[in-house]
Amino acid sequence: MKPKVVWLQGVTCNGNSHSFVNLSGLDTLLQRYEWLYHPILPSSLSLMQLWDAKCDILVIEGGAKKGWQKGEGELEKLFLHLAQKAKKVVAVGSCAVYGGVFKEFDDTICGVLFDGENKSRYYDMLADKTINIPGCPAHPEWIAFALEAENPSLDSFHRPKELYAYTVHSGCVRNEYFEWKIDAEDFGTKEGCLFYKQGCQGPFTHGSCNKILWNETASKTRVGTPCFGCTEPDFPKQDLFSTKTYMGIPATMPLGVPKRAYLTITGIAKSFHIPRLTKRLLDED
Repeated sequence: MKPKVVWLQGVTCNGNSHSFVNLSGLDTLLQRYEWLYHPILPSSLSLMQLWDAKCDILVIEGGAKKGWQKGEGELEKLFLHLAQKAKKVVAVGSCAVYGGVFKEFDDTICGVLFDGENKSRYYDMLADKTINIPGCPAHPEWIAFALEAENPSLDSFHRPKELYAYTVHSGCVRNEYFEWKIDAEDFGTKEGCLFYKQGCQGPFTHGSCNKILWNETASKTRVGTPCFGCTEPDFPKQDLFSTKTYMGIPATMPLGVPKRAYLTITGIAKSFHIPRLTKRLLDED
């Protein structure tokens, strides 16, 4: 018998649903499950028929608003009713995971398990069965992984380590520029590091964007856009497109890098001139 899936939407822009329907091999994945309800995919039940439904996997997209409703439906109560029956809950996207941008304007909105970095009002009830897939939006391959994974190893924010154990900086094709402190002066360039002058959050952000590429082709940094840090609980940050520094040293060190080691490496890098890299940057200009 196929697992039964319900996909609910809280306070959302629909970005994760649209990301999901761009999954390579979507038809094959859809056939593995019985889709009781999805807001934009063919479904066997209406929203109000879900109260009596058996739900194996509950997917929630969007922030969870206290007392939230849709038409005559009390969606918060329905969400909690189904979540308690489900074998697995998957929070998809940064709004469902942390509350996202919406919680900045409404303090009744939070994520399924987290309100920013803090535990949410649902944490104790749902922590033992919830997998978090943050991203704005989440990559469709990440969503598919969460649907199919059985007991994946999770980090402290309940993100699968297989997807989030390393940083977006890992696998970035601009890493050599980062190491030698050669900066991109503008967005959209093919060469140069986006960290120092464009505020790339890749060194601080957990995610596999540069390993599992979008459309199997690209990522933000590959096309010359700095990482926004959308998988982290402090997203969205203010002053996104700048890296705060003190006397040329970043105010926040890349994850896992001691300040003393960073200063040593930086000092060495600044003493060298790498013609091969600087020539590529000049050739692009």
